[in-house]
Amino acid sequence: MRYGLGAALTWALDTVVLSMALTCSTFFSTEQAIALAAFTSTFLHDACSAAYMFVYMAVRGKLRRTWAVLRSRTGLFIVLAAVIGAPIGMTGYMTAINNIGASYTAAISAFFPAFGALLSHLFLKERMKGYQWVGLMACLVGVAALGWTPAENIPGDWFLGVAGALVCVVGWGTEAVIIAYGLRDESVDDENALQIRQTTSALSYALVILPLLGGWAPAAHAFASDAMPIIAVAALLGTVSYLCYYKAIARIGAAKSMALNITYSAWAIPFSLLLLGIMPDARGVVCAIVIIVGAITASTDFKELFSRGKAAEEEGPLKETPAATNPANL
Repeated sequence: MRYGLGAALTWALDTVVLSMALTCSTFFSTEQAIALAAFTSTFLHDACSAAYMFVYMAVRGKLRRTWAVLRSRTGLFIVLAAVIGAPIGMTGYMTAINNIGASYTAAISAFFPAFGALLSHLFLKERMKGYQWVGLMACLVGVAALGWTPAENIPGDWFLGVAGALVCVVGWGTEAVIIAYGLRDESVDDENALQIRQTTSALSYALVILPLLGGWAPAAHAFASDAMPIIAVAALLGTVSYLCYYKAIARIGAAKSMALNITYSAWAIPFSLLLLGIMPDARGVVCAIVIIVGAITASTDFKELFSRGKAAEEEGPLKETPAATNPANL
């Protein structure tokens, strides 16, 4: 549980620091830089994170084990999860931050555990309890209320930002389901999975996305700018967050981990106030609370969440989650 909360706190800080980086002039220097800001910033963020993970794993003597995992069937599932969660989910997240700011992005993207629960119900044939459907509907209402009318004092296009946050929801919700399945393999630990995830993301941008979009020039310009140290700090926070998140998934399962992790959307509000002097309006605060509570309700079996004793331990952390079903059914 501590790892899940640690993931939430550090990801909220990551979100706010990234929003600071995106205000730097390098992302507004040309029309191309503006159009590709989400892609170039995500690439630099995940490339730094991959470098941090390489050093971390080298110090721990686990690089050879990661290479072995990568060549396995489980490694392929982790790569698939990385492509869905990173180039797709993270780009949507950065697009949202760039257009509607950190607080609103955090609030809307907190919908991803509820989406994961719905995905499991539709494709993995997992049953959802009545209160979970109520939570899912509450999330939808909260997102709709937040996105219906543009808020004031946002940095970009409101509707593009909301769309980006919803793309993030799809990417992250799907990623968590597949990653949890991969971590069932006893030969794979959470650190191996995270190194593969971050490296896959960085390589996807470097070899596919940036060349297709002609984004290497603005990426190089951003790398040499005053935004890069801020992005590097954000990437360090993000790496710590992911280490905590993956460790939480491995120890207490995806449902509990997502339920704890999405509280980052609440933590992002005071961090935005402290670091940026930005506070959402009353509607934003209310909608954020509705989305958080709804997502926790939709993604969590409360009987399992509050279970204690030997029976809960014997069941195992991943058997309680939809992710334990073979994702090949997707």
